[in-house]
Amino acid sequence: MIKTIAVDDEPLALVVVESFCQRMDVIDLRGTFTEPAEAIKYLSENQVDLIFLDVKMPAMSGLEFARYTDKEVMVIFTTAYTEYAVEGFNLNAIDYLLKPFAFDRFEQAVIKAKDLFEYRTDSNTNDPSYILLRVDYSLRKIYIDNIRYIEGLDNNLKIVLKNGDPIVVRMSMKAMEEKLPADVFIRVHRSLSSR
Repeated sequence: MIKTIAVDDEPLALVVVESFCQRMDVIDLRGTFTEPAEAIKYLSENQVDLIFLDVKMPAMSGLEFARYTDKEVMVIFTTAYTEYAVEGFNLNAIDYLLKPFAFDRFEQAVIKAKDLFEYRTDSNTNDPSYILLRVDYSLRKIYIDNIRYIEGLDNNLKIVLKNGDPIVVRMSMKAMEEKLPADVFIRVHRSLSSR
């Protein structure tokens, strides 16, 4: 189960999130908060995997809140404002739900979070055969044995696949090296090549 909290200054919005969470068997909603400070206090004492987070709140914006959370905590923004979407994704948000959202859209966002959660859980217990990467505002599964080589391009990486078009991701070479098995890839200058 994905340990989850929701933060929104609108109590009715929290009722909707809580209702939708009850319909998802993978979500364990541990708490809802109308004050970001209360949520921060909760997070200082408890570990969560996912936060449903409003963007525009009077005391602290959700974007500011997200910057202070542990990088491993997944965030799904829930807001009525489209203009913050790009910044939300720059903070590595899993998804950006525009209020009012329907259950099927909520479910789609939760499935993205579940996929990443399962990947992280699997990669902590065994050697994965794939990696999940953020490509064009969504998560994409890339099989390790399909990677021909990876080339550094300024602040991005170009992943050349054996089958399929190359993929460009915004990630450092160091971060990519940490995701990949060291016995399969070797670093050659600014590239990683499969052995």
